[in-house]
Amino acid sequence: MSETIAGIRIPDTGLVRAATEVARSATDDAVVGDTLFHHSRRVFLWGMLKSKARGIEVDPELAYVGGMFHDLGLTQTFRKPDRRFEIDGADAAFGFLRDHGRSEADARNVWLAIALHTTPEVPLHLAPEVGVVTLGVETDVLGVDLGQIGDADIQAVVEAHPRPDFKRQILHAFYEGMADRPDTTFGTMNDDVLAYFDRRFKRTNFVDVIRNNAWPE
Repeated sequence: MSETIAGIRIPDTGLVRAATEVARSATDDAVVGDTLFHHSRRVFLWGMLKSKARGIEVDPELAYVGGMFHDLGLTQTFRKPDRRFEIDGADAAFGFLRDHGRSEADARNVWLAIALHTTPEVPLHLAPEVGVVTLGVETDVLGVDLGQIGDADIQAVVEAHPRPDFKRQILHAFYEGMADRPDTTFGTMNDDVLAYFDRRFKRTNFVDVIRNNAWPE
């Protein structure tokens, strides 16, 4: 039986159920597992609500996998020590979708959705299944355009997936997921998180990289 929250139906399909199980299993091992799991479900819901308000049609299965997998690269199950956490989650989602019979094009759009979800603006110029994750993430983490969602819908989503102490908890989850691979945060907003928690962290400066690289001039 399908579940509906704030007018958004969560598809009652084998793929969606499997995605939920993967996300729940991976986040159970995380320091703030409930925070990541409920955040991921809210990302799907906010993204679908905002897409609906904009008249944008989105494949709900792909949007769901994008939402549920977008932060799995922060977990022990999917993290790799030498690359950005976004790519960890993107690769996991790509393989998951292909294993469940979705096309390479569908899987690639979800890969892009997750890989680019910390890159402002660009995903919104790509396929709806790419932009929907960014719409959800920006709403839940940054509060971007929260006023575009009705109070009743906000209440319904938060009642289904509470966010107690969320700001502190999600920052902690980000730090725990990236602290041992600081070099992967260069060129992204993620280095803000490391700098906030670890005063010894030294950012790589883009200007210095240009000025001090191997070219002789």
